[in-house]
Amino acid sequence: MLYEGTPDYPRKDMWWDVVSRNKATALWLSPTGVRGLMRLGIEEARKHDLSSVERIFCAGEVLNPPVWSWLQEQVFENKIPVMDHMWQTETSGPIFANPYGLGMIPIKPGSAHVPVPGVVAEVLDEKDGKPVPPGGKGVVVIKKPFPGLVSTLWGDPEGYLYNYWERLPVTKGMYLCGDAASFDEDGYIWFAGRSDEVIKIAAHRIGTVEVESALISHPAVVEAGVSGVPDELRGEVACAFVVLKQGYEPSEEMKQELIAHVRKTMGAIVVMRDIQFVSSLPKTRSGKIMRRVMKTLWLGKELGDLSTIEEEVSIGEIYDAIKRMKG
Repeated sequence: MLYEGTPDYPRKDMWWDVVSRNKATALWLSPTGVRGLMRLGIEEARKHDLSSVERIFCAGEVLNPPVWSWLQEQVFENKIPVMDHMWQTETSGPIFANPYGLGMIPIKPGSAHVPVPGVVAEVLDEKDGKPVPPGGKGVVVIKKPFPGLVSTLWGDPEGYLYNYWERLPVTKGMYLCGDAASFDEDGYIWFAGRSDEVIKIAAHRIGTVEVESALISHPAVVEAGVSGVPDELRGEVACAFVVLKQGYEPSEEMKQELIAHVRKTMGAIVVMRDIQFVSSLPKTRSGKIMRRVMKTLWLGKELGDLSTIEEEVSIGEIYDAIKRMKG
């Protein structure tokens, strides 16, 4: 069953109602959708019998640990698995996942789990092409073609060859996913964001997703978008756009509390330029936060193609927020 529409229209319990009425056994959700459900409150889920649900799969963005915890532990009370996984339109199916159908492995909140059978993946240093040690960030590559991987892009074979197979000299001949990530000691992958969105603060490489997860772990925050912006002293610093949960109000005190929370959660290496409060973030129709839009607006450059954006009104909000940041 496919359902097109936001979680709050025409009623706040719309998605839960669809699940309950149709006795759905599996749900495919985007983390953006789950954050939308969080914003509406757990009471909406409590109105319905969700006992038919056996498993939940999320994709489209990283499923931040606080968001996973809300769905796994609060809504479904640890009775079913909530699993993050990663794939691209170009791959035709998952490339990192919990192999649920073959045998589940332990869930690590915030990880997309492990390469699926047939996918030979590595995280490489983008400068020398060598595999990074566990915990080190690098670019994600698939070393060999696999069933389902596109062989070209319609109308742009040269662009496909360059962007996916030849863009970085050290990854030439391997499929470049375009994401930054790290593997842990157990072989689980942890995505930090798009490789061109990693923030370099005084030589420290910090993923936008990592800062967003830190912000969302605060009880007042339901969603956050983070971007790196130029800084004369440190090269780059982070700026954040935050959506608050119902019952919380924007204030200077809240801003300072969130900055302190990020510092406490991630350490002093994360320098925040500013935090601004908005009612929505620019996203694609599939639920991906368009971080490039935030950075491009900050730099005052042309936005380019916005054909995939869900709500153009969010652009105006970010633009106004950036004007406030710049004073």
